[in-house]
Amino acid sequence: MELEALAEGVLGGQRRALSRAITLVESSRADHRERAARLLQRLAPHAGGAMRIGVTGVPGAGKSTFIEALGNHILDRGQRLAVLAVDPSSVRSGGSILGDKTRMERLARRREAFIRPSPAGQTLGGVTRRTRETMLLCEAAGFDVVLVETVGVGQSETAVAEMTDMFLLLLLPGGGDDLQGIKRGIMELADLILVNKADGELAATANHSASDYLHALKLLHPRTRNWRVPVKTCSALEGRGIEAAWETVERYRRTLEASGELLQRRAEQARSWMWSETAESLLAALREDQSLRQRIPELEREVMAGRLPATVAARQLLDLFLGGGRD
Repeated sequence: MELEALAEGVLGGQRRALSRAITLVESSRADHRERAARLLQRLAPHAGGAMRIGVTGVPGAGKSTFIEALGNHILDRGQRLAVLAVDPSSVRSGGSILGDKTRMERLARRREAFIRPSPAGQTLGGVTRRTRETMLLCEAAGFDVVLVETVGVGQSETAVAEMTDMFLLLLLPGGGDDLQGIKRGIMELADLILVNKADGELAATANHSASDYLHALKLLHPRTRNWRVPVKTCSALEGRGIEAAWETVERYRRTLEASGELLQRRAEQARSWMWSETAESLLAALREDQSLRQRIPELEREVMAGRLPATVAARQLLDLFLGGGRD
């Protein structure tokens, strides 16, 4: 499929074209990267209209069940939804371990929803390197809401907070020791905290936990100036609290749009994306530099043996790469 035809297909909301475009931007081949860059430049003016929400949580918090419940509620309101579900990756094969389309079976059957599972690979932050680009493609395809589900297995979640409008933290009922186990950093990033599984015998415990988390938030600095982080309970399994959660999301967006903070945040995220991509591209170019192919393993052996400080080795590599060490 030619690039212009692919772009037109994405703009027309064609699922096959969107899937092929995402595959293209996820490719690491040099010729694919060049084509992906041209495609993104063509589609960028048509992006930016979606609400971008990052969803993370402790293991077992029911992220996929919650996303399916919230997703169906969003679709029932007449909006289109894209879910970028980043799976844990096998260290050996690099493939996805979990299958989000099977974990969100009801949502996956709806035509207004687009679910794209991708392996997280070695990328920190629980998101793939190309998640930002995939979000741009989904927005250009006309999706109103983009949810990014992170792996939630211990990596820093700063990455997803730096590419979304709202950061939603899903927690389990239980206070005391459980509260101590929640990382302060992730609490500070949250714009909305939901205690899931507030049903059956856990309903009362969930309400107590919500009060504990709300009290803990008073000791932290919120990341959004004009927003006091709400703590609510919900049961994704029974569908309770989902409508209230979405109403909070909409109120959050209205608040940030009115204050101008939404546009400011996106502008800062775009700048951060530029520098992140610059750093990763430079590192890739350094590793692929033919003149350094032999020198890199030599320096690695010296560092691993303790004969050369890592800072000195890095400086030597940079000098060689930038031409400072050449005659």
